[in-house]
Amino acid sequence: MQKISINIVNKSANELPAYATVGSVGMDLRANLEATVTLMPLERMLISTGLFIQLPDNYEAQIRPRSGLAVKQGITCLNTPGTIDSDYRGEIKVILINLSNEPQAIHHGDRIAQMVIAKVEKAALFLVDQLNDTLRGEGGFGHTGKH
Repeated sequence: MQKISINIVNKSANELPAYATVGSVGMDLRANLEATVTLMPLERMLISTGLFIQLPDNYEAQIRPRSGLAVKQGITCLNTPGTIDSDYRGEIKVILINLSNEPQAIHHGDRIAQMVIAKVEKAALFLVDQLNDTLRGEGGFGHTGKH
């Protein structure tokens, strides 16, 4: 797997994001909190990480939920995957929501999301009067049925 260099500023007391295993594609992001916060059922909150990154052109950082947090506590990310553009220089923040029936605590240093760095392509759009036909055509939203 090719590695790219990314400049990062860490204004938190947390360690830098890192890959947990050789095959991991996401790096865990940690909460940067002055005090523990509690997410009530169906409540959403913007959580700081204290991290600022400088991505190369044609790259994005995708912010995704952590599966363990979702299954064990019912906490997930909204706006998923969230996109951090290469020209954004603000703090990385994560929108969390509690989908469980119980209040859930988020502590400083908790792993709250994962960040995936991805290469992206820019598109040139061309206005036409019609598109070519395909076997699928306009079928969508479950048109193929259950298998």
